[in-house]
Amino acid sequence: MTKGNKQTEFPLKGRVVFFATGNVHKFHEARSIITKLDIGVGMLRMKDTEIQSDSLKEIAQTSAQEVFKRSSLPVIVEDAGLFIDALKGFPGPYAAYAYKTVGNKGLLKLMRDEENRKAVFKSAIAYCYSETPTPVVFEGESEGEITVGERVGNGKSGFGFDPIFQPSGSTKTFAEMTLEEKNRFSHRAKAVREFAGWYKKLQ
Repeated sequence: MTKGNKQTEFPLKGRVVFFATGNVHKFHEARSIITKLDIGVGMLRMKDTEIQSDSLKEIAQTSAQEVFKRSSLPVIVEDAGLFIDALKGFPGPYAAYAYKTVGNKGLLKLMRDEENRKAVFKSAIAYCYSETPTPVVFEGESEGEITVGERVGNGKSGFGFDPIFQPSGSTKTFAEMTLEEKNRFSHRAKAVREFAGWYKKLQ
């Protein structure tokens, strides 16, 4: 936290990190994994200045470093992207912007005549604190395909492009899955597990 123009670093005891995000869905997914590994996690609503880059890793590192400088708290920041073969990797790291502008229906229109529907969701989670002045990054991927239409199941699960992404090895889209099911396949869950395993050893 910041007091005046001077940063104050809190003496935090035990295992605790803060997930800096404005997306509560991302936080719930990460928390459901991290807390099972005896690590406390809180949501830090702090808007970061996201750089323009084709690298998820670079975006996550820069954001985590910026948030740490402003909060002096042990933080993790995630950047994720959806990379579609037929669209030459689009929307990639610009997935959030693409979702806001064209949404699922717009992306499905772009894919309407495509036979190759292969896609991969990627996640990069960066951790930054006083013991790691250079953010450490953990990555995860989920290969799958873009469906021909939106599938949301009970309509209560998933967000973003989840209704049109079906991971390999499953007959369901991310949006049709329960949180527990999604965490068995998702790019985010894989990156979070990598982080949590490393973090426990760090402590």
